[in-house]
Amino acid sequence: MKLSKCMVGGWIVMMMVLGALAGPVAAADDVVVFAAASTTNAVTEIGDLFEARGLGTVKTSFASSSTLAKQIASGAPADVYLSANKKWMDFLAEKDAVDKAGRFDLLGNSIVMIAPQDSPVKTIEIKAGMDLAGMLGKDGRLSMGDPDHVPAGMYGKKAMQKLGLWDQVKDRVAPMKDVRAALVLVERAEAPLGQVYATDAAISKKVRVVGTFPADSHPPIVYPVAAVAGGKADAAAAFMTFLKSSEARAVFEKYGFDVR
Repeated sequence: MKLSKCMVGGWIVMMMVLGALAGPVAAADDVVVFAAASTTNAVTEIGDLFEARGLGTVKTSFASSSTLAKQIASGAPADVYLSANKKWMDFLAEKDAVDKAGRFDLLGNSIVMIAPQDSPVKTIEIKAGMDLAGMLGKDGRLSMGDPDHVPAGMYGKKAMQKLGLWDQVKDRVAPMKDVRAALVLVERAEAPLGQVYATDAAISKKVRVVGTFPADSHPPIVYPVAAVAGGKADAAAAFMTFLKSSEARAVFEKYGFDVR
């Protein structure tokens, strides 16, 4: 049947309208990555590299490991989960919410004490018997990730307990939603001291490290990564493989992480 120009034109317009209504279609190789707040800069840069190599599109969500784990457990759509400690990865593993067989430890880190850049606080040795409360001044608070659930704060609390310092400051803690929020509080000089990861301190020009917690004062800081059960397995595998590449390693090391 021969179609008139008007009929052809009508079909073209209809197809254009239907296409617009359908909206963008997500590519099969898009990967959704839920990652600990402390990895924000590194994972963002690695995601850009992944996309530049034509391996897929990376969509990221950064928050405390605890928040992300609870979101995944509640059904949030994610393909890869990168945690700042084993506890929250184990939490998901126990619920069969991650691929336990493909899980591996990716990174290490250390924890430090920071102060605003212009603080009079001198570089110190963090050790048992020190007057940590005195360093906070009369009304100052210690900024740190909430030690009840944020990995950075959990590591910090463990370290201060082992060194006998926790009782000095436990009532003067400013518990933040994640480690980056703890960093910001010190950057704004709203807290005279903060406890964060070394990698967080390294990205800021507004704070300086005044002391490093002894490695044996807290459990090893380990960042495990795994594919999320029910996610896009192929996309997750591709991104997790890229995380172990020399390109990704260089980025992680640039930001101060210890790559496993």
